[in-house]
Amino acid sequence: MKVAVVGATGLVGGEILKVLNERNFPVSEIIPVASEKSVGKKVIYNGKEYEVVNYETAIAKKPDVAIFSAGGSTSLAIAPLFAAAGITVIDNSSAWRMDPTKKLIVPEVNANELTKEDKIIANPNCSTIQMVVVLKPLHDKYKIKRVVVSTYQSVTGTGKAAVDQLMEERAGIEGKKVYPHRIDLNVLPHIDVFLENGYTKEEMKMIKETNKILSDDSIKVTATTVRIPTMGGHSEAVNIEFENDFDLAEVRRLLSEMPGVIVQDDPENFIYPMPLTAHGKDEVFVGRIRRDESQSNTLNLWVVADNLRKGAATNAVQIAEYLVQKSLI
Repeated sequence: MKVAVVGATGLVGGEILKVLNERNFPVSEIIPVASEKSVGKKVIYNGKEYEVVNYETAIAKKPDVAIFSAGGSTSLAIAPLFAAAGITVIDNSSAWRMDPTKKLIVPEVNANELTKEDKIIANPNCSTIQMVVVLKPLHDKYKIKRVVVSTYQSVTGTGKAAVDQLMEERAGIEGKKVYPHRIDLNVLPHIDVFLENGYTKEEMKMIKETNKILSDDSIKVTATTVRIPTMGGHSEAVNIEFENDFDLAEVRRLLSEMPGVIVQDDPENFIYPMPLTAHGKDEVFVGRIRRDESQSNTLNLWVVADNLRKGAATNAVQIAEYLVQKSLI
Protein backbone atom coordinates (compact mmCIF):
# COMPACT_ATOMS: atom_id res chain seq x y z
CA MET A 1 0.00 0.00 0.00
CA LYS A 2 0.89 3.65 -0.39
CA VAL A 3 1.62 5.13 3.03
CA ALA A 4 1.90 8.85 3.73
CA VAL A 5 3.79 9.92 6.86
CA VAL A 6 2.84 13.48 7.76
CA GLY A 7 5.53 15.06 9.90
CA ALA A 8 8.12 12.68 8.46
CA THR A 9 11.11 14.86 9.40
CA GLY A 10 10.28 14.98 13.15
CA LEU A 11 11.34 12.63 15.96
CA VAL A 12 8.12 10.59 15.89
CA GLY A 13 7.87 10.74 12.09
CA GLY A 14 11.32 9.21 11.80
CA GLU A 15 10.32 6.52 14.29
CA ILE A 16 7.16 5.74 12.28
CA LEU A 17 9.30 5.13 9.17
CA LYS A 18 11.60 2.88 11.19
CA VAL A 19 8.70 0.89 12.72
CA LEU A 20 6.93 0.44 9.36
CA ASN A 21 10.13 -1.07 7.98
CA GLU A 22 10.94 -3.23 11.01
CA ARG A 23 7.44 -4.69 11.19
CA ASN A 24 7.34 -5.40 7.43
CA PHE A 25 4.21 -3.35 6.85
CA PRO A 26 3.07 -3.94 3.24
CA VAL A 27 4.46 -0.69 1.78
CA SER A 28 4.56 -0.17 -1.97
CA GLU A 29 5.44 3.53 -1.71
CA ILE A 30 6.29 5.90 1.15
CA ILE A 31 5.07 9.49 0.81
CA PRO A 32 6.91 11.67 3.34
CA VAL A 33 5.02 14.89 4.10
CA ALA A 34 6.18 17.94 6.05
CA SER A 35 5.83 21.73 6.22
CA GLU A 36 6.82 23.88 3.25
CA LYS A 37 10.26 24.60 4.74
CA SER A 38 11.08 20.87 4.62
CA VAL A 39 9.69 20.18 1.14
CA GLY A 40 12.44 18.82 -1.11
CA LYS A 41 14.43 17.27 1.73
CA LYS A 42 15.10 13.55 1.51
CA VAL A 43 14.16 10.81 3.96
CA ILE A 44 15.35 7.22 3.72
CA TYR A 45 13.00 4.26 3.97
CA ASN A 46 14.25 0.70 3.57
CA GLY A 47 17.46 1.94 1.95
CA LYS A 48 15.68 4.11 -0.62
CA GLU A 49 15.48 7.91 -0.74
CA TYR A 50 12.10 9.63 -0.89
CA GLU A 51 11.55 13.35 -1.38
CA VAL A 52 9.48 15.24 1.16
CA VAL A 53 6.32 16.75 -0.37
CA ASN A 54 3.55 19.07 0.83
CA TYR A 55 0.13 17.80 1.81
CA GLU A 56 -1.55 18.74 -1.50
CA THR A 57 0.94 16.61 -3.42
CA ALA A 58 0.48 13.78 -0.94
CA ILE A 59 -3.31 13.78 -1.32
CA ALA A 60 -2.94 13.80 -5.11
CA LYS A 61 -0.80 10.64 -4.84
CA LYS A 62 -3.82 8.88 -3.24
CA PRO A 63 -2.19 7.01 -0.35
CA ASP A 64 -4.21 4.22 1.29
CA VAL A 65 -3.33 5.42 4.78
CA ALA A 66 -1.76 8.57 6.24
CA ILE A 67 -0.04 8.44 9.64
CA PHE A 68 0.11 11.93 11.13
CA SER A 69 2.63 13.23 13.64
CA ALA A 70 2.64 16.92 12.89
CA GLY A 71 0.91 18.63 15.81
CA GLY A 72 -2.70 19.36 16.68
CA SER A 73 -3.29 22.47 14.58
CA THR A 74 -1.91 20.76 11.46
CA SER A 75 -4.07 17.71 12.06
CA LEU A 76 -7.21 19.79 12.58
CA ALA A 77 -6.58 21.65 9.34
CA ILE A 78 -5.33 18.86 7.07
CA ALA A 79 -6.59 15.48 8.32
CA PRO A 80 -10.17 16.18 7.11
CA LEU A 81 -8.79 16.89 3.61
CA PHE A 82 -7.13 13.46 3.52
CA ALA A 83 -10.28 11.83 4.92
CA ALA A 84 -12.46 13.58 2.34
CA ALA A 85 -10.24 12.05 -0.37
CA GLY A 86 -10.98 8.57 1.04
CA ILE A 87 -7.62 8.24 2.82
CA THR A 88 -7.63 6.68 6.30
CA VAL A 89 -5.85 8.95 8.78
CA ILE A 90 -4.18 7.72 11.97
CA ASP A 91 -3.38 10.82 14.01
CA ASN A 92 -0.78 11.07 16.77
CA SER A 93 -1.75 14.53 18.00
CA SER A 94 -4.32 15.48 20.65
CA ALA A 95 -6.56 17.07 18.00
CA TRP A 96 -9.18 14.32 17.68
CA ARG A 97 -8.78 12.26 20.85
CA MET A 98 -11.76 13.57 22.76
CA ASP A 99 -13.95 14.17 19.70
CA PRO A 100 -17.01 12.00 20.37
CA THR A 101 -17.23 11.13 16.65
CA LYS A 102 -13.66 9.72 16.56
CA LYS A 103 -12.29 6.45 17.95
CA LEU A 104 -9.35 6.56 20.38
CA ILE A 105 -7.49 3.30 19.84
CA VAL A 106 -4.92 1.13 21.57
CA PRO A 107 -4.99 -2.09 19.47
CA GLU A 108 -4.53 -4.53 22.35
CA VAL A 109 -7.42 -2.87 24.20
CA ASN A 110 -10.14 -1.67 21.81
CA ALA A 111 -9.21 -2.19 18.13
CA ASN A 112 -12.47 -4.11 17.68
CA GLU A 113 -14.31 -0.76 17.75
CA LEU A 114 -12.91 0.16 14.32
CA THR A 115 -14.98 0.06 11.13
CA LYS A 116 -14.48 1.03 7.47
CA GLU A 117 -16.30 4.28 8.20
CA ASP A 118 -13.56 5.47 10.57
CA LYS A 119 -11.50 7.76 8.36
CA ILE A 120 -9.80 9.71 11.17
CA ILE A 121 -8.55 7.50 14.02
CA ALA A 122 -6.92 9.03 17.08
CA ASN A 123 -3.74 7.66 18.67
CA PRO A 124 -3.80 8.31 22.46
CA ASN A 125 -1.28 10.21 24.53
CA CYS A 126 1.96 8.25 25.09
CA SER A 127 1.60 8.04 28.86
CA THR A 128 -2.03 6.90 28.56
CA ILE A 129 -1.22 4.13 26.05
CA GLN A 130 1.23 2.28 28.26
CA MET A 131 -1.04 2.54 31.29
CA VAL A 132 -4.27 1.28 29.66
CA VAL A 133 -2.54 -1.78 28.15
CA VAL A 134 -1.79 -2.83 31.73
CA LEU A 135 -5.15 -1.71 33.17
CA LYS A 136 -7.30 -3.56 30.62
CA PRO A 137 -6.92 -7.20 31.80
CA LEU A 138 -7.09 -6.12 35.45
CA HIS A 139 -10.25 -4.07 34.89
CA ASP A 140 -11.88 -6.97 33.06
CA LYS A 141 -11.17 -9.28 36.01
CA TYR A 142 -11.46 -7.13 39.14
CA LYS A 143 -13.29 -3.90 38.05
CA ILE A 144 -11.20 -0.78 38.66
CA LYS A 145 -12.63 1.90 40.95
CA ARG A 146 -9.77 4.39 41.03
CA VAL A 147 -6.31 4.96 39.55
CA VAL A 148 -3.63 7.23 41.00
CA VAL A 149 -0.73 7.67 38.58
CA SER A 150 2.53 9.61 38.83
CA THR A 151 4.66 9.75 35.70
CA TYR A 152 8.39 10.12 35.10
CA GLN A 153 8.54 11.20 31.48
CA SER A 154 11.49 11.31 29.08
CA VAL A 155 12.58 14.54 27.40
CA THR A 156 12.02 12.81 24.04
CA GLY A 157 8.30 13.33 24.66
CA THR A 158 8.86 17.05 24.07
CA GLY A 159 10.86 16.56 20.88
CA LYS A 160 14.34 17.07 19.44
CA ALA A 161 14.76 20.58 20.89
CA ALA A 162 14.27 19.18 24.41
CA VAL A 163 16.85 16.45 23.81
CA ASP A 164 19.23 19.17 22.58
CA GLN A 165 18.58 21.26 25.72
CA LEU A 166 19.35 18.31 28.01
CA MET A 167 22.56 17.35 26.19
CA GLU A 168 23.77 20.96 25.94
CA GLU A 169 23.17 21.52 29.65
CA ARG A 170 25.01 18.28 30.40
CA ALA A 171 27.94 19.50 28.27
CA GLY A 172 27.93 22.98 29.84
CA ILE A 173 26.81 24.65 26.61
CA GLU A 174 24.40 27.60 26.75
CA GLY A 175 21.75 26.91 24.12
CA LYS A 176 18.07 27.30 23.30
CA LYS A 177 15.65 26.41 26.12
CA VAL A 178 12.31 24.72 25.55
CA TYR A 179 11.59 24.22 29.26
CA PRO A 180 11.12 27.12 31.71
CA HIS A 181 13.91 25.68 33.90
CA ARG A 182 17.05 23.61 33.59
CA ILE A 183 16.18 19.93 32.97
CA ASP A 184 19.57 18.27 33.56
CA LEU A 185 19.95 17.20 37.22
CA ASN A 186 16.40 18.44 37.77
CA VAL A 187 12.77 17.33 37.76
CA LEU A 188 9.89 19.45 36.40
CA PRO A 189 6.37 18.72 37.75
CA HIS A 190 5.01 20.36 34.62
CA ILE A 191 4.10 18.78 31.26
CA ASP A 192 2.07 20.83 28.78
CA VAL A 193 0.18 23.94 29.95
CA PHE A 194 -1.42 24.54 33.34
CA LEU A 195 -5.21 24.69 33.38
CA GLU A 196 -7.62 26.60 35.63
CA ASN A 197 -8.14 23.57 37.89
CA GLY A 198 -4.40 23.47 38.73
CA TYR A 199 -3.75 20.35 36.67
CA THR A 200 -1.71 20.33 33.48
CA LYS A 201 -3.18 19.47 30.11
CA GLU A 202 -1.09 16.25 30.11
CA GLU A 203 -2.65 15.18 33.40
CA MET A 204 -6.18 15.82 32.15
CA LYS A 205 -5.39 13.89 28.95
CA MET A 206 -4.50 10.82 31.00
CA ILE A 207 -7.72 11.11 33.00
CA LYS A 208 -10.14 11.62 30.11
CA GLU A 209 -8.44 9.30 27.62
CA THR A 210 -8.35 6.40 30.07
CA ASN A 211 -12.12 6.61 30.54
CA LYS A 212 -12.72 6.80 26.79
CA ILE A 213 -10.40 3.92 25.82
CA LEU A 214 -11.76 1.60 28.52
CA SER A 215 -15.35 2.76 27.76
CA ASP A 216 -16.00 3.31 31.45
CA ASP A 217 -16.54 6.78 32.92
CA SER A 218 -17.01 5.28 36.40
CA ILE A 219 -13.22 4.77 36.75
CA LYS A 220 -11.82 7.65 38.81
CA VAL A 221 -8.36 8.73 37.65
CA THR A 222 -6.00 11.31 39.10
CA ALA A 223 -2.55 12.07 37.66
CA THR A 224 0.64 13.99 38.34
CA THR A 225 2.90 14.15 35.28
CA VAL A 226 6.59 14.92 35.66
CA ARG A 227 9.44 15.52 33.21
CA ILE A 228 12.78 13.96 34.15
CA PRO A 229 16.22 14.11 32.44
CA THR A 230 16.10 10.69 30.79
CA MET A 231 15.73 9.33 27.29
CA GLY A 232 14.40 5.96 26.17
CA GLY A 233 10.97 5.85 27.71
CA HIS A 234 8.32 7.03 30.15
CA SER A 235 7.90 5.45 33.59
CA GLU A 236 4.77 5.42 35.74
CA ALA A 237 3.95 4.54 39.34
CA VAL A 238 0.36 3.30 39.15
CA ASN A 239 -1.86 2.69 42.19
CA ILE A 240 -5.09 0.83 41.33
CA GLU A 241 -8.08 0.34 43.63
CA PHE A 242 -10.45 -2.47 42.60
CA GLU A 243 -14.01 -3.28 43.55
CA ASN A 244 -12.97 -6.90 44.08
CA ASP A 245 -10.02 -8.47 45.84
CA PHE A 246 -7.21 -10.05 43.83
CA ASP A 247 -4.53 -12.69 44.07
CA LEU A 248 -1.01 -11.48 43.25
CA ALA A 249 -0.11 -14.67 41.39
CA GLU A 250 -3.22 -14.27 39.25
CA VAL A 251 -2.39 -10.59 38.62
CA ARG A 252 1.04 -11.62 37.34
CA ARG A 253 -0.54 -14.30 35.15
CA LEU A 254 -3.13 -11.91 33.69
CA LEU A 255 -0.44 -9.34 32.88
CA SER A 256 1.96 -11.91 31.39
CA GLU A 257 -0.84 -13.20 29.13
CA MET A 258 -1.83 -9.70 27.93
CA PRO A 259 -0.59 -9.09 24.35
CA GLY A 260 2.09 -6.41 24.28
CA VAL A 261 2.96 -6.68 27.98
CA ILE A 262 6.17 -8.12 29.46
CA VAL A 263 6.36 -8.74 33.21
CA GLN A 264 9.76 -7.90 34.76
CA ASP A 265 9.19 -8.50 38.45
CA ASP A 266 12.09 -10.05 40.32
CA PRO A 267 13.23 -7.41 42.81
CA GLU A 268 15.52 -9.84 44.68
CA ASN A 269 17.66 -9.93 41.53
CA PHE A 270 17.13 -6.22 40.80
CA ILE A 271 14.90 -6.99 37.82
CA TYR A 272 12.27 -4.34 37.16
CA PRO A 273 11.36 -2.11 34.19
CA MET A 274 13.62 0.83 33.32
CA PRO A 275 13.69 3.33 30.42
CA LEU A 276 17.22 2.20 29.58
CA THR A 277 16.09 -1.37 28.88
CA ALA A 278 12.70 -0.43 27.37
CA HIS A 279 14.36 1.82 24.80
CA GLY A 280 13.78 0.64 21.22
CA LYS A 281 11.22 -1.96 22.30
CA ASP A 282 7.54 -2.13 21.28
CA GLU A 283 6.22 -3.75 24.46
CA VAL A 284 4.97 -2.29 27.74
CA PHE A 285 6.99 -3.49 30.73
CA VAL A 286 5.48 -3.91 34.21
CA GLY A 287 7.06 -4.76 37.54
CA ARG A 288 7.18 -3.89 41.27
CA ILE A 289 3.84 -5.72 41.50
CA ARG A 290 2.68 -5.53 45.11
CA ARG A 291 -0.30 -4.91 47.34
CA ASP A 292 -0.96 -1.44 48.69
CA GLU A 293 -0.92 -2.32 52.39
CA SER A 294 -2.61 0.94 53.37
CA GLN A 295 -6.03 -0.09 52.04
CA SER A 296 -7.88 -3.15 50.77
CA ASN A 297 -8.25 -4.29 47.14
CA THR A 298 -5.44 -1.98 45.98
CA LEU A 299 -2.38 -2.75 43.85
CA ASN A 300 0.87 -0.92 43.10
CA LEU A 301 2.65 -1.30 39.74
CA TRP A 302 5.63 0.24 37.95
CA VAL A 303 5.04 0.59 34.18
CA VAL A 304 7.63 1.58 31.54
CA ALA A 305 7.49 1.88 27.74
CA ASP A 306 9.42 3.60 24.98
CA ASN A 307 7.31 6.71 24.40
CA LEU A 308 8.41 7.15 20.78
CA ARG A 309 7.64 3.49 20.01
CA LYS A 310 4.59 2.06 21.80
CA GLY A 311 3.71 5.55 23.01
CA ALA A 312 3.45 6.90 19.48
CA ALA A 313 4.89 5.27 16.33
CA THR A 314 4.33 1.59 17.12
CA ASN A 315 0.77 2.11 18.33
CA ALA A 316 -0.07 4.01 15.13
CA VAL A 317 1.47 1.31 12.93
CA GLN A 318 -0.33 -1.40 14.91
CA ILE A 319 -3.62 0.40 14.18
CA ALA A 320 -2.74 0.35 10.47
CA GLU A 321 -1.84 -3.36 10.71
CA TYR A 322 -5.21 -4.11 12.28
CA LEU A 323 -7.02 -2.18 9.51
CA VAL A 324 -5.16 -4.19 6.87
CA GLN A 325 -5.75 -7.51 8.66
CA LYS A 326 -9.49 -6.84 8.92
CA SER A 327 -9.73 -5.40 5.36
CA LEU A 328 -10.90 -2.04 6.71
CA ILE A 329 -8.71 -0.08 4.28
